[in-house]
Amino acid sequence: MFKKPGKQDFTDARLRMVESDLKGRGISDKRVIEVFSEIPREEFVPEDTKERAYFDGPLSIGEGQTISQPYIVALMTEQLEVGGDDIVLEVGTGSGYQAAILGKLVKKVYTIDRFASLSERAKKAVNKLGIDNVEFKVGDGSCGYPGDLEFDRMMITAAVPSFPQPLVEQLKEGGIIVAPVGGRIVQNLIKGIKKDSALEQKSICGVRFVRLIGECGFGY
Repeated sequence: MFKKPGKQDFTDARLRMVESDLKGRGISDKRVIEVFSEIPREEFVPEDTKERAYFDGPLSIGEGQTISQPYIVALMTEQLEVGGDDIVLEVGTGSGYQAAILGKLVKKVYTIDRFASLSERAKKAVNKLGIDNVEFKVGDGSCGYPGDLEFDRMMITAAVPSFPQPLVEQLKEGGIIVAPVGGRIVQNLIKGIKKDSALEQKSICGVRFVRLIGECGFGY
């Protein structure tokens, strides 16, 4: 557990979240549950909202962005089916909470966000926990990650009208991508598995995310 002597202890709230909001709603992957039991979500929300860190709903983190509700973060993580040797791309760093979760589950995480302020704050929060396998970058993640990298898994943490083709191209054959796909207000959480250079898609549930702003997202 990541405890801080002299500061408010959120352990009980975190374990309640895991039992009620995650396991109680069907999250069953033991590795996912273990990590959510350990990572202190309060480190990834603004100071004035720490008391609501384990509320099962989104919270504002500035720049018009949010940290998603714990259940949705867990659901997307579980649907990604990550393994310990996976290289993962996260598009939309936001608070850094999802990157921290993934960092404890996989070999390497690359995360990109268009807001330098959010990226820097997320990096500090992740590094503070001693998670050293997350690489941060500022840029338009809808156009893919710079360079010739390929990824075993991808997660888009903002809404897209469809899976951006540059990301599909960087996903390895047999790889999995999870994203909220749909309109500006409501979307479906979609799991795509790359087969023969195309995505075999499965709808998981209805969701509401902020839009992914970018050339291959909802534009600028």
